[in-house]
Amino acid sequence: MLSYVKITGYILVPVILLLLPANQFDTGTSLCLSKLLLDRACYGCGMARAIMHLIHLDFSAAFTYNKLSFIVFPLLAYLWGQSFLQEVAKHR
Repeated sequence: MLSYVKITGYILVPVILLLLPANQFDTGTSLCLSKLLLDRACYGCGMARAIMHLIHLDFSAAFTYNKLSFIVFPLLAYLWGQSFLQEVAKHR
């Protein structure tokens, strides 16, 4: 039963992110400790915003938020795909 919940989650999360507007996370307070405590941006700052824009194929905004997102997003997509396929393979 728990595996079906995981598979549903693997499907729902990307669908929900696609349905949300690309600028959903553009405003708000930063959660980065480096930014909050030291007032310095780290390599991960803007990554969530950049990936959200990449999901919506807005490459220029993604590049503006974090240039490393073009490396991180394909890696995350690969890891998501591997985990999803492993979970599905358990039911065969």
